[in-house]
Amino acid sequence: MYDISIVIVSWNTAKYLHECLTSLRMVDANLSIEFIVVDNASTDGSPEMVRTQFPEVRLFESGANLGFAGGNNIGLKVATGKYICLINSDVNVPPDCLPKMHCYMEQQPTIGLLGPGWLQMDGRLHRSGMRFPTLWHVFLRTLFLDSLFRGSRFFGGFLMKDFHFDRTTDIDVLNGWFWMARREALNQVGPLDERFFMYGEDLDWCKRFHLAGWRVVFYPEATALHYGGASSKNAPARFLVEKQRANLQYWKKYHGRISLFFYLLIGCLGYAIRLMGWSVVYLTQRSSRHRAEIEVQQYLKCLRWTFNFSTLKEFGRQCSNPRSARVPP
Repeated sequence: MYDISIVIVSWNTAKYLHECLTSLRMVDANLSIEFIVVDNASTDGSPEMVRTQFPEVRLFESGANLGFAGGNNIGLKVATGKYICLINSDVNVPPDCLPKMHCYMEQQPTIGLLGPGWLQMDGRLHRSGMRFPTLWHVFLRTLFLDSLFRGSRFFGGFLMKDFHFDRTTDIDVLNGWFWMARREALNQVGPLDERFFMYGEDLDWCKRFHLAGWRVVFYPEATALHYGGASSKNAPARFLVEKQRANLQYWKKYHGRISLFFYLLIGCLGYAIRLMGWSVVYLTQRSSRHRAEIEVQQYLKCLRWTFNFSTLKEFGRQCSNPRSARVPP
């Protein structure tokens, strides 16, 4: 058994993946580490790059874009480490990051899932976690109240605008860019839910760790550089819809039909507000017209997707059988 197994899923991120794997070669500790890369049918030469330049890596080619959850589950099935790290391909891991996380997990046996601090390019810490969303939280985000009253616990919302992410704390949700999971906890909780294609799997997985009695902890004593959005930049409109799909899937899984109805209502209000706002920008600010056009198209696409027949049909199925979606896989 390795001390740590590292699973990285890549989709057309060859440049970032090369930097990530290069950084992981520099781990500063006497740890045995297993490297696993799952490629989701990239067309940018990522598999060839891994084979030729990183022979120590176990490479698995999925043959299709299975999304974040599906790709990571391939790695989870073959990982043998005492601790398993799921790391995004656009992360640069400093030499001391994994040793610090490993040491802390060894000292804290009640922690099932640990996440480091997210360093931005300017060296500042970025938000790395969330609270479990509620209708109140969704309402705050829809009207930008969490940003207007930044620092207020009451208005902090699920994005935790009142927290600076500069101290170790137990947390509801760790964002899925970098996780270290304990083997015993993983065996109890199970793999990622593949119904979440690209987003929402962090909400769901952390929820299941909590339900199983394991602590989920944010640990900024260890940090890593995360560029963010390396895959989603390849198709921004598609991934915004995927985010909406994932949020709806999470709501159906853990909430009843009345809550789901109001979630859809508030969500559509939020998209409509943003659509109108960017439309005004398009009409009044020539220098921002290109960006505004992209944003308008994205929010129109989300509204169309929310109200299309299949989405409403699925919503009706949930209304007729609300409890079925609450059971974790």
